[in-house]
Amino acid sequence: MFASPKEFLSLHDDSGRTVGVFIGSELWETCKNELLPILNRAANPEPIITQLPREPLKDWEALLEYWDFTYPPAYDLACEHCGASTDDWRADAPRKFWLTAANLGGLASFQCLHCKSRIMKRHFKKHVSMECRPYVDKP
Repeated sequence: MFASPKEFLSLHDDSGRTVGVFIGSELWETCKNELLPILNRAANPEPIITQLPREPLKDWEALLEYWDFTYPPAYDLACEHCGASTDDWRADAPRKFWLTAANLGGLASFQCLHCKSRIMKRHFKKHVSMECRPYVDKP
């Protein structure tokens, strides 16, 4: 595949976008101790909790205090984009979801801490609807 085992090969799709890299065995042995920590950090980013504002827990508690729906409160959440899920968002350690808004009208909004998607739970009198929107960087 390589003329020399110290080479690397960048792979591209039809549109020219990079899809991967093959690294020759000698080159890999030479630089793997430096590259592995970088690759591991990139593949498993740190949680974004430190960048988030405080959770509006008083608003959530007010919603629970005046709860008059025909079903008990549910604490389960799931992100359709990255697959993160939990049975109780309040009890996870480390946290998977962050409460971003809650109101007496029954809307509770969360941010997925893995992919930053927004999960909205809308509580109606007889049912709950859940919607997941992907994260969009503001220009």
